[in-house]
Amino acid sequence: MAEGTTVLTELSDALANAVAKAGASTVMVNARRRIPASGVAWSTDGVVVTSDHVVEREEDITIGLPDGSVVKGQLAGRDPGSDIAVIRIDAGKVPAAQLAPEPSRIGHLVLAVGRPTEGDVMASFGVVGAVGGQWRTSRGGTVEGYIRSDVTFYPGFSGGPLVDGEGRIVGINSSRLGGGAGLTIPAAAVGQIVEQLLKGGKIRRGYLGIGSQPVRIPAAIAAKLSRQQETGLLVVGVETGSAADKGGLLVGDILVAFGKTPLQDTDDLQTQLGPDSVGQPQQVAILRGGEPKTLTVTVGERE
Repeated sequence: MAEGTTVLTELSDALANAVAKAGASTVMVNARRRIPASGVAWSTDGVVVTSDHVVEREEDITIGLPDGSVVKGQLAGRDPGSDIAVIRIDAGKVPAAQLAPEPSRIGHLVLAVGRPTEGDVMASFGVVGAVGGQWRTSRGGTVEGYIRSDVTFYPGFSGGPLVDGEGRIVGINSSRLGGGAGLTIPAAAVGQIVEQLLKGGKIRRGYLGIGSQPVRIPAAIAAKLSRQQETGLLVVGVETGSAADKGGLLVGDILVAFGKTPLQDTDDLQTQLGPDSVGQPQQVAILRGGEPKTLTVTVGERE
């Protein structure tokens, strides 16, 4: 420790240096009418990652760079399910962010960095409070993990990075995910999503077009099934023209299996509606009027 400095001063300087390092790869994303959002230069070939919900227009996207210049951006792919979008700019305009070599742990100090306006970046400071595994978002996507912290996501911080004490990216922030509280998608999960978006422009997800809710199956009716199962999914709505409608599902049916997989709650069904399910005919076991019945439904694609 240099003479005349304190531990607090050294910590303060270290955090400022971390913000400066992350800020060199944090850009301003102007793709909506109100305040711009933030993004991260993900690779050296001009890939910028941001939040899907901040891309309200797919044309006339501009990206504000750390040096104050503005360049055009082209939407390369987007996934509302994970709230991730990818924009391309000319290569070499901004250095790529450095990713943290290890995932965040509970108790780690982190900083949210954003560039929602021209000029220098903004930042907030906090602690990782929770780290979780695979989960299903309210927008229909499955994401490999999440980070919750007590950093403040100021307006325009969505799409910006959450960084560690050395300015390395641990995830991408979203104010839309997390049920009203800010949430961060870990860098490893973001990398998987970006790879898929660069290949196909979107992430395909199966869609039946039903509304459903778990319901207990009476013992006398459950005894008619070829397996032990106490709950199923009651169909409470069928979208006209949907895969479910075309396959003959009706309101009041109880879904008990999708293929060979029992369905006891909505997560069981959503797990079966991955990219590979789109366009594939699938046998769906139901209870109708208390009697077992099997339908064949060709899975649609979620828009």
